[in-house]
Amino acid sequence: MSQRITGVLSPVVTPFKADLSPDAERFVRQCKWLIANNVGLAVFGTNSEANSLSADERMALLDKLVDAGVDPARMMPGTGCCALTDSVRLTAHAVKLGCAGALMLPPFYYKGVSDDGVFRNYAEIVERVGDARLQIYLYHIPQVSQVPISLKLIERLLKAYPKNIAGTKDSSGDWNNTKATLDNFAGDGFDVFPGSETFLLAGMQNGGKGCISATANVNPAAIHNLYANWQSADAETLQSGLDKVRGVFQKYPMIAAMKRAIAYWSAHEDWATVRPPLVRLDAAQSKTLLAELEECDFSMPGLKG
Repeated sequence: MSQRITGVLSPVVTPFKADLSPDAERFVRQCKWLIANNVGLAVFGTNSEANSLSADERMALLDKLVDAGVDPARMMPGTGCCALTDSVRLTAHAVKLGCAGALMLPPFYYKGVSDDGVFRNYAEIVERVGDARLQIYLYHIPQVSQVPISLKLIERLLKAYPKNIAGTKDSSGDWNNTKATLDNFAGDGFDVFPGSETFLLAGMQNGGKGCISATANVNPAAIHNLYANWQSADAETLQSGLDKVRGVFQKYPMIAAMKRAIAYWSAHEDWATVRPPLVRLDAAQSKTLLAELEECDFSMPGLKG
C-alpha cells in the first residue's frame, strides 16, 4: 500500500438492535461521524465487542461501510481470531476491500503458548492470504488475551515478512513496553500506536504514529487535536484534558459507559445495548457517569442517532 495509516483511530463501538443483531445503519453513521472528527476506524477492536461478533457479521458490516462510501484507506479492522481459518478469511476480505491494514490479535484461547506457536499463526495468515498489499498491525493486549507479543517475536516476524508486518498496537498499559517497542523498531518501517490517548503525547515524542484508543469513540476531536498539535506549547495541557475525560470513563465498565454516553448525546437509547456477556450500566451508574462528564464540560457535537 502506498501510504501507511497514521493518526488517531477508534475501535468503533458496535451498535445493536433490541434483538442483539448489529445495526448497520447506525454503525455507518457513527463511523462517518468519527471520520468527520478526523479519527480513523479500527473497527472490530476490543471495544467493538469484536469477539462477540461472528466472522460473517464483521464482513457484512465492513461491506456496508465501503458501500456507504467510507474510504477503506481510513480503516484498520480487527481480523485476529482463535480459528486460523477465520483470521485468514477476515484478513483476505479486508485486503480485497482496500483497507489500510489489519489489526490482528494472536489466537488467544490457549494460554502459555510459545513464541514459535504465535509466529506460526501469523506466518500461516501471511502465506494463505498471499497478497502483497497485506499490512498487519500486531495487537498486544496481554492483560486480556494472555498471549503477549514479545519484542523478540516482533523482530522475528519483521525479518520473515518485512513487507507485511507494518506495526503494532500496544494496549498493555505499560509505558515501559511501549517505549521499548518504539526504541527498538520505530522509524524502521514499523509503526507503533499506543493503545490509549494517555500515552499519545509521549508516544509522538518518541516516534509513535498516533494512537488507537477506546475513548476516541466519544472524544475524537479533542484527541485528534493533541495529535495534530503535539509539538505546541500547550501540548501538556491538552494531554491533561484528555486524561481527565478518560479518567471518568475508566471508573466504569468502559464499553457500557461509552455506549451510555453515545445513547445520551445521540438521543438513541438502543446505543446502550451490549451483547452478552456484557451488561449495561445500571440507572445509578448512568446518572453518575453523565453528571461527571458534564462537570468536565464534555459533549459530543454533531452526533446523531
